[in-house]
Formats: sequence, structure tokens, C-alpha cells
Amino acid sequence: MNKRFRISVGAALIGLALAGCGGGSDAPPPPPTEAKRPQDDRVFKVAEATLPFAALENAPDADRWWGVLGGSGYRIEVPKNWNGKLVMYAHGYAGTGADLTVSNPGIRRYLLDKGYAWAASSYSRNYYDVRAGVEDTNELALAFNKIAADNGRTLEQPSKTYIIGVSMGGHITAAAVDQENIDAANHKVRYDGAVPMCGVLGDTELYDFFAAYQAAAMQLAGLPAASWPVTNWPDLEATVKNALFTSFPAATTPQGAKLKEIVKNLTGGERPMFDIGFAGPYTNTAWGTFGRDGKILGILNDDVVTTNDFVYRMTSGPTLTAEEQAFNAAIFRVQATPDANRPRVDGLRWFPKTNARIDVPVVTLHTLGDMYVPFSMEQIYKRRADALGTSKWLVQRAVRGVAHCDFTINEQASAFQAMIDWEQNGIKPAGDEVLDPATVADSNYGCKFTDNTMTVDEPPSSSIARSRASLAASNPCQG
Repeated sequence: MNKRFRISVGAALIGLALAGCGGGSDAPPPPPTEAKRPQDDRVFKVAEATLPFAALENAPDADRWWGVLGGSGYRIEVPKNWNGKLVMYAHGYAGTGADLTVSNPGIRRYLLDKGYAWAASSYSRNYYDVRAGVEDTNELALAFNKIAADNGRTLEQPSKTYIIGVSMGGHITAAAVDQENIDAANHKVRYDGAVPMCGVLGDTELYDFFAAYQAAAMQLAGLPAASWPVTNWPDLEATVKNALFTSFPAATTPQGAKLKEIVKNLTGGERPMFDIGFAGPYTNTAWGTFGRDGKILGILNDDVVTTNDFVYRMTSGPTLTAEEQAFNAAIFRVQATPDANRPRVDGLRWFPKTNARIDVPVVTLHTLGDMYVPFSMEQIYKRRADALGTSKWLVQRAVRGVAHCDFTINEQASAFQAMIDWEQNGIKPAGDEVLDPATVADSNYGCKFTDNTMTVDEPPSSSIARSRASLAASNPCQG
């Protein structure tokens, strides 16, 4: 041991001794003990009987593996002609049940045809647990080669690893390539590109939207402002709906027409497909979130939701009308608990952020008529990227669909291939402007990346085929 090292060790020991005797005031305090939350005590189990999956008919020959890893179920598929690249797939919200299940990517056949391996995790927890989704997807990516070897196939490390996902999985996808989460994750993976689809790209701001929507509906229905959460919402819901709709959600009263305009502006502004989306079933899905507190069903211990920054508009003019000014002055403002979603000492935030701190290609997809995870999520994410100077890594595409995650396989495959071409060749692909109101309001907006051609995996009976067929009369992109 050299003299310098002995001195430094000795000084450290003296410092520790002083700290134990009341000295050492400069010593950093111990990290705070992390509080438990309801999500931590919930018990989940992998539904192992659901893990096996069959080969796709007329698809390239591939190895298929499934099993349990760290409390999560998984599926992996590697074509015999593997191109050396791995695609991680993040599924959407799976509810609040105890059983953990795995979903296959919608572009599974496309990936196999192009030689990609793919892997998907069930995550170790249900509910809206993006933290678990990121960590468990990353853990599976890191275990890919060992799982292959354990199944008798020795593979090189993937030359590239990408991530794609839908809905909550879109949130997971965007979070997984965000620098804050790359730094904080316990299972660290640096992905080479991402495709978040119908994603919650505004993270907690989606829940702010639900609260603002409820507050506006209650005020227009003539109900007095109340403290949050509105614990008797089931008793009030019928009264609110009857005041605003003659037939929910398709036909509005005069007050309901005002709510419709407010919701239009909250979800992205004047745009094609909004009217059809508002009259569709996902308006009911959004209303199903009303009456909850801001703890995201126990993902957080404190309320994270706020409506302080919302400006409620029933018109699109440059200034608020007198009615809008009065409405904004009177409406109840939901308050968040400070630091409800603070950074953790044990890894990711409980509700990971999508800050747009990105430095790899990200191509997003979003339907214009989505009333559950609305198009405004794309606008929030773009503003964040613009503020950080990271928009050079972002391309966004609007699709003329009216349901949540209402994409054709061709639309998904096109976005994925655009990301791959960008990452491989350095040429940024085409996308849509999402912030200019005049562009978004154009009657042909969204046509550029809408592809209504169905594949062999989308028969006429499929939900996407039926959805697009129902739009034939109102969609200039149809055909």
C-alpha cells in the first residue's frame, strides 16, 4: 500500500469516527427511506398456461421460447435467418387483475419476414405500472442471449436493440429511451430507436386531462365546485350526463355542445375525426376514469393530478370570450401534492416521465379521433422536445382512425421501417406537423400516413377492418 493511499484511508476513518461523535457535519445524510404504496403490496402471478404460442402460418421458420423471468412471463421469437437485431415489444394496459399475460406485437409477421427477433414481457405487475414495464422489458432484453443459449441456440449479442409499444406500452417505449430513465433504471439498456404508438406521451398530463374533463362536465351540468376527488361520482354521473346529452355520447344538449368544444380543444384542437371519435365508445372509456383521486390507482401515495394550467375554450378565437373568462374563473381547480412523483433513490420514478430527453430516432403514431389517450399527447411531447432542442430526433405521424390504437399493420410497419431507415442511414423520415392549428384542422390532415390496406392478419371480421370500413363515407383517405 503506498503512502498516499494509507493517508486517504486514515482520513476517511477519522471522518467516520467524528461523525459517530457528533462531528463530521459535512457528511451527506443517508438516503430517505422509500415509503410503501398500495401497488407494492399487491400480489400478481404469471399465467403460465397462456405463455406458449404457435407459429404464424406461412411465416419464416423461427424458434419460439417462453417462460418466467424475475416474476414476469415472456415470449421470444427468433427467425432461423436472424438479422442480428432485436425488437422489444411493450404491451398496453392489462387491467387490475392478478394474472400476468404476454401479448405479441401487431407487426410480428413483418418482423419475422425482415429477419428480426422480438421479445415481449408480461411485466411483473399489472395496473398502470410503467416503472415495472420499463424495468421488466429491459431485464428481458439483457437476458435474451442467455435464454437462447438455455434453449440450445447460441447467438451473438444483438447488433441493435429497438423498442416499440402501444398505449401504456407507448409510454414505456418513450420512457425507455429518455435519458432520465436510462440513468435511473436498475436494468440499464440503451435502445437504438423507438416507435411509441398511441402512447401516453404526456405521462401524468393524461390524468390531468381526465380531471379537467370531469370538472368541465360538472360545471356545465350546474353542479357546485367540490373538493377533489369527487367521492360520490357514481351518484352524480347520471345527473351530469342527463344535463349534457340526450343520448350519450352521440347527441348533446346545448350545454353538452359546449363540453364537446371544450374537449375538442383539450384533446388537440380542431381536426378531422374528432366528431366521430367523440360520439364513439372511447368517450365512455374516458368517463370511466372520472371520480378517482390523483394517485393513479395506488401507483402513487399522493395526488399528482392538477388542472391549474388548463384554459378552457369553447371557441378557437385569439382571445377568450366573456363566457370563457367567467367559466375559467369559476371552475374548480384540482391541486396536486408537491413532489407526489418525485425521483426515487431505488430506481425510476413510480410514474416515469417522458421528458423527450432523447438522442435516438423516435417515430410516433397517433389516431386523430382517440378520446382516451388523445392526440394532445403528441403535442405535449413535441413541445417538450422543442424546449429541450431534441426535436431533431422526433418524427410524429397522424392517422385517421377513431379508436384507441386503431392502426393497421401496414401503418405500424411503415412507422417501424421509417425508424429503422433513419437509424441505419441517417436520413430523417417524413412526418406530420402537430402544433400548427391550421395544419391540424385541414380536412386532409392525417391522410399522408393512413393506409387502409389490410393484411392477411386483418380479416374483414377484425376490429381494425370493421373500424376502417365504418369510416368509408367520411374519410377521404379511404381506399
